[in-house]
Amino acid sequence: MPPAKMHADEADIDAALVRRLLAAQFPRWASLTVTPVESNGTVNAIYRIGDDMAVRLPRVAGGVDDVRTEVEHLPRLAERVPFAVPAPLGKGEPGDGYPWPWYVYRWLDGANPVIGGVAEPKLLAADLARFVTALHRVEPTGLPTAYRPGPLAARDRDTRDAIARLDGVIDTGAAAAAWETALRAPEWAGPPVWVHADLQPGNLLTAGGRLSAVIDFGCMGIGEPAVDLITAWSLLTGEAREEFRAALDVDDATWARGRGWALSIALIELPYYRTRNETIARTARHVIEEVLADHAVEKPEKL
Repeated sequence: MPPAKMHADEADIDAALVRRLLAAQFPRWASLTVTPVESNGTVNAIYRIGDDMAVRLPRVAGGVDDVRTEVEHLPRLAERVPFAVPAPLGKGEPGDGYPWPWYVYRWLDGANPVIGGVAEPKLLAADLARFVTALHRVEPTGLPTAYRPGPLAARDRDTRDAIARLDGVIDTGAAAAAWETALRAPEWAGPPVWVHADLQPGNLLTAGGRLSAVIDFGCMGIGEPAVDLITAWSLLTGEAREEFRAALDVDDATWARGRGWALSIALIELPYYRTRNETIARTARHVIEEVLADHAVEKPEKL
């Protein structure tokens, strides 16, 4: 069966299409098994090819440039971060009714971490901090602007609109108050850095409770570092969140902006994915709950 569609303008993709594309363009791989991969991704459909490879096909036109950016820049990043990232092996061309370029990658083992089910939360927090620190130190020359570059104020209208649409679903008064606190945090004054910009559980792979790989760099580019703190609220809780913050040694303003990024992303995702992607919606609800609880106990003088 083809993966369920989440977008009105989504291409028709199934395993039979992948087999035909491989046979026409990569005949050396045509005899390998093609297996759909259950993924929470919203932009690409993923199929495992044999044991060692995967195919990613953009679902919508808006994802085409994202994947092209990955393929161009990930090889440079792979040598500079302490965990595996996707390794492109080949580029496919439009064909057989499929309208866009598609790509073959090396398969990365691991499983997405489950919120509330992380075996080694403090160790995972330390791993995530190592990755973020290394990423932000990589020279970003040549990168495009990230999908979420900052500042937070640029998201104000969309975030408030999302809050209004969630009336009766969440505590909109508390959400608005937390958002306004984030907006009051001083903006990033340093140079832009290389950011992933979407460090949510679905874009992380773990093995034995530890981080093994970071995937889906479609939002990456240059931006402000706080956007990569969203994992503190999308995956980590309690002491693990504090371990993450301590390892990064970020100031109060950066932490507040990171929390604002996490809240804004979740608020905007929840109305769209409530009936389209259960996992994304569940993660968004979790983030909102964590941010609102965090904001409720924060001392005002910290900002």
